Amino acid sequence: MTTPRRRTPPKPKLAETTILKRTDITEDLWLVWMEKPEGFTFKPGQYCTLGVNGIERAYSISSAPYEEDLELFVELVPPPDGNLTPLLNELNVGDKLSIRPRAKGLFVFKPDFKRHLFVSTVTGVVPYISILRQYLHDNTEGHEFYLLLGASYEDELTYDSEIQKIAEEHPDLLKFVPTVSRPTEERNASWTGETGRVNNVVEKYIDEWNLSTDDTLIYACGHPGMIEDVKDRFIPKGFSVEEERFWKDD
Repeated sequence: MTTPRRRTPPKPKLAETTILKRTDITEDLWLVWMEKPEGFTFKPGQYCTLGVNGIERAYSISSAPYEEDLELFVELVPPPDGNLTPLLNELNVGDKLSIRPRAKGLFVFKPDFKRHLFVSTVTGVVPYISILRQYLHDNTEGHEFYLLLGASYEDELTYDSEIQKIAEEHPDLLKFVPTVSRPTEERNASWTGETGRVNNVVEKYIDEWNLSTDDTLIYACGHPGMIEDVKDRFIPKGFSVEEERFWKDD
């Protein structure tokens, strides 16, 4: 008797999206807004999977679910390490690309914790932007957010004005500290804020903000070395740490 072969379920059909707007931040960083395909839903902090010429990669979504379009913050990873971002960098308003019909990811807001410490480098801030926008839109209460954002240069911070505005308008909700790791370079000549790698200032602000292991969740998103260092330093101290690292595959 022949056992029938199990059929492999077909992959979901790819949707298509169109670039609506693009803003270049530096030579290798840019913001892009795209159409949200009909029926596409996501939770703040999740990522979408984009494709060009059959090459696909995952990118966190910085827009909130309530917003009409999808907003992304992309960093160019040149060949040979980068496969998709060089292709994305060639696209402009009106160009089309594929998008998987479902968002994915577990790096989302965990409301069971009262205090949320967001640690990020450059594009790693993206999930936090989505979470904060949606939190404010929904008029949610009962939580506190603390955001540390690191970059080599001031002009890479990108969302700092938006974050600072939230912190000023909602001082009981959000505390924000950006930091640059190369303060003596000419590109940072006007910088007067915190300095050093973001993972090296986490402990300082945990102490300053009196964050405890009982009610604080640490999120780490960005450079893999930063994520590992945060985990190595604070998990042994009793903190819970969530991490997002899919981005390193380009």
